[in-house]
Amino acid sequence: MVPAVELEKDARSSYLMVSEFGKICKMDVLSDILDVLQLRGTLYFRTAFSPPWSVAVPAHERAARFHLSVQGRCHVRVADRHDVVLNAGDMIVIPNGAAHVLCDTPGETPAPLEDVLRRAGYTGEGVLVHGGEPRADADTKLICGHFNFAPGSNHPLLRALPDYLLVTAELRARAPWLDEMMRLIARQMFAEAPGATASVIRLSEALFIEVIRSCADQDAALRGVIEAMADPRVGSALSLMHRNLEQAWTLDQLAREIGMSRSRFADRFQTLMGCAPMSYLSDLRLQKAMNLLSGTAEPIQRVAAQVGYRSPAAFSRAFTHRFGHSPSDTRRAVA
Repeated sequence: MVPAVELEKDARSSYLMVSEFGKICKMDVLSDILDVLQLRGTLYFRTAFSPPWSVAVPAHERAARFHLSVQGRCHVRVADRHDVVLNAGDMIVIPNGAAHVLCDTPGETPAPLEDVLRRAGYTGEGVLVHGGEPRADADTKLICGHFNFAPGSNHPLLRALPDYLLVTAELRARAPWLDEMMRLIARQMFAEAPGATASVIRLSEALFIEVIRSCADQDAALRGVIEAMADPRVGSALSLMHRNLEQAWTLDQLAREIGMSRSRFADRFQTLMGCAPMSYLSDLRLQKAMNLLSGTAEPIQRVAAQVGYRSPAAFSRAFTHRFGHSPSDTRRAVA
């Protein structure tokens, strides 16, 4: 059994690991992006699946799921078009909430996850047992969780994420921080010590950041967004927007601040981020406003000013167009 104090130490160490990420990618921007998107980790089960077994995991809006294989082999069919094999120590992250199938052998008819949970009498604690006759040496042991994002989240980082990200033993060998986090999660989850689940959830949030960085080469769009945050000019522009959201930025002002011409800045930003600078700023303002309206009691007019709108009427029009309901309706819904 791992003492609770050790679990807390492990969780703290994970954040120290993530702080090192700032040397490669502007951590202040990435931190604020994930704050705006309200990234939250949730552990939903660990498994002992005995052959034969196959489970269909349904789609989940605004979620990124992960499956970490601790023992055995697992076949994953993502969005009915990608076939991936997880060996012990591998992990798959499915960023866009796509439906997928987990199984020991392709071709088996999968049981819906809801039915598996119901038949197992699973209450959210302990191990989810499913499949044939349990055999400790043959069971597939997975740690499964997901990350939720704020309603209406539509950031270039999320749009750039591919159907899946795969962490293999080879990748772990090249990414020691990522490897250490995965080891900590596996050790703590199976230690069954007090506080283990809370620690794993916090570690998984840090893990998500490191997976994005380490897997950036698996997709050109994701690589562009990560490069943008580390780019001396574009990264500086992103920092200015995130740190001074209330300022009445124009394209010319941002370009002058970072020492680029207007056209070169706009082109470079579009190439890396996949959207125009002012479009990015507008979306960022409105998502931040959604968070303030949903999570604080700030008056709507003050929220508008905090995210850079001088006119409450203009703010209301833009917000309604973006989310399909007005700031007042949003505030009433959470009252």
